[in-house]
Amino acid sequence: MKARYLVALLLLTSCVAQTTNSPTPGAPNPQPNPRQEPTRAAPPVNSDPTKTHPPTLPESPALSPTPSTINPEARTQYTLTAVLNYEQHFLVVDEQIGYLNQSAEYLSNILLMVEPLYYPGVFQLNGVAWGSGQAVENYEFKNSQLHVPLPQPLAPGERLALSLSYELNLPSPTPSAETRPVPFGYTRRQTNLVDWYPFIPPYQEGQGWVAHRAGYFGEHLVYAVADFDVSIRLADPRADLTIAASAEAERRGEWLHFSHLAARNFAWSVSNQYILAEKQVDGVLVRSYMLPHHRDAGEAALEATADALALFTDLFGAYPRRLLSVVEADFLDGMEYDGMYFLSNGFYNLYRGSPSEFLIALAAHETAHQWFYALVGNDQALEPWLDEALCTYSERLYYEHYYPEALDWWWTYRVQYYQPRGWVDGSIYNPQGYRAYRDAVYLNGAVFLEELRKMVGDAAFFAILRSYVEEYSYQIASAPDFFALLQQHSSADIVPLLNKYFQSSPLPR
Repeated sequence: MKARYLVALLLLTSCVAQTTNSPTPGAPNPQPNPRQEPTRAAPPVNSDPTKTHPPTLPESPALSPTPSTINPEARTQYTLTAVLNYEQHFLVVDEQIGYLNQSAEYLSNILLMVEPLYYPGVFQLNGVAWGSGQAVENYEFKNSQLHVPLPQPLAPGERLALSLSYELNLPSPTPSAETRPVPFGYTRRQTNLVDWYPFIPPYQEGQGWVAHRAGYFGEHLVYAVADFDVSIRLADPRADLTIAASAEAERRGEWLHFSHLAARNFAWSVSNQYILAEKQVDGVLVRSYMLPHHRDAGEAALEATADALALFTDLFGAYPRRLLSVVEADFLDGMEYDGMYFLSNGFYNLYRGSPSEFLIALAAHETAHQWFYALVGNDQALEPWLDEALCTYSERLYYEHYYPEALDWWWTYRVQYYQPRGWVDGSIYNPQGYRAYRDAVYLNGAVFLEELRKMVGDAAFFAILRSYVEEYSYQIASAPDFFALLQQHSSADIVPLLNKYFQSSPLPR
C-alpha cells in the first residue's frame, strides 16, 4: 500500500500525500492542522476580486480534437459490468478484455495491474477465462499484479481475449499519522471507484511491461490509451444517489451505460449528498459535484475549471471530450483521472471568495492534467515532472490571464515560500522523502519552466507546448520528446539551464 500519509493539507500538489514539515518560525503557515477546521492559507490579494483580462497570450489557430494515433481496432478494449451495493460497500464486476499485441516482440505472458490488491481483503477473484471460455488455471499474483502465462506466445499483430469475474469489498481507510487517505474506497459521504479494475499496462519493446512498484508518495501507474464500455447498476436504486463519472451516462433501464474512448482510465464516484452545478464551455459540459455545505466553493471550482478549460484549449489545443467532472473529495488529496478529477474538501473549507486561494489554483492545476497526463501520457513514476511541473506552471498561466493582481500571491505562497530546490527530473522514489520530491518536481519544475520561457521567448515557449500536445496526444511521451520539439522551435542554448535543473541530460541523442 502507499504507506505513510504525512499530513499537511496545503501540499500545493494535486495528487500525492502531504508532509508534516513545519514552516519557518514566524512565517505565514499555509498548512493547517488536519485534525482541526482549517483556517485561511494566506491573506488574499484582493478581498473583492473582479476578473481582469490582460492582453491574451500568443495566439494560434484553434485545433480540432487530435485523432488518436492508435487505430481504434488496435486499442485495448475493456467491457465492464458492475453492480454496486452502496450501503454495504460491495461491488460485483464482470470484465472482458480484448488485447492486440502492437509490439514487434512475441509475448509469453500478459500482465495486469490490480490496484485493489494493495488493500487486504478487498479484491476477490472468482475466475479468469480465455475468450473461448476455457478457464485459466496457472495465473499468479505478485504484489499488486496478476501474471497470466500464455499457452503459446502471442505474435505481433495477434489478439487475445480475457474475461475476469471478481468482487470488491471496498475499504474505508482511516487517516492517521501512519496511513494516508486515498481516493479508492468509501467514506460516510461518498464512494470512489478509481483504478478499480485490472488493466494491462503499456509494453515497451526491449524492456517489457511498464509496471512500477508503488512509492510512499506520487503516482506509479502508466496507462496506455484504451476504450471503455462500462455498465453500472445500483443494487439499491435510491433516488438520492448520484453518480459522477469520467463520461456522460446513458440510461438503459436499470443500468447506466458509459462509453469512454481513447482514454487513460475510467473513474466514478457515488454519493447521496452531492449537489450539482454545471456550465457549458465551447461544447464541453463542465460539472461540479459538491457537498451541500460547500455550495459557494463548489460553484467557484466550477468557474475556475471552466475558465481554465477555455484558456488551456486556446494554449494547448482542443479538449477532446464532451464532459469534464469536478468532484469534491472527502479525503485530503486531489487526484486527476481522464475526464474527471477530485479536489480535496479541505480546499473547499478554506475558500473565502478570493482568487488568491488554493481552491482556485488547484482547480487550474487539475484541469491542466487533462492535457498533461490524460491526453499526453508520461511515465508518472520515473518522469513525473512531465505532467506535474507542466500542470503547476499552468496555474501560473491561469493567474496571468485571469487574475494578474493575484500572480504575486501565487508565486509567493505556492512556490517561493518553500524555497524549492532539487533535480526537476527526479522520480517518485526520492530517498529524501515527500517534501524533497514535491519541491523538486512540482515547484522547482515551475521555476525551471519560467526560466525556460524567458530564455526562448513567449512565441517559442507556447509553440513548444502546443506542438507537444499535438504530436504526442494519446501516446506516452518522454523528456527527450519534449526537448526535441524545443530544439525545433528555438535555437537558444539551453544546456546551461538544463545543467542547473536536470541531473541527467534530457536532450535527444
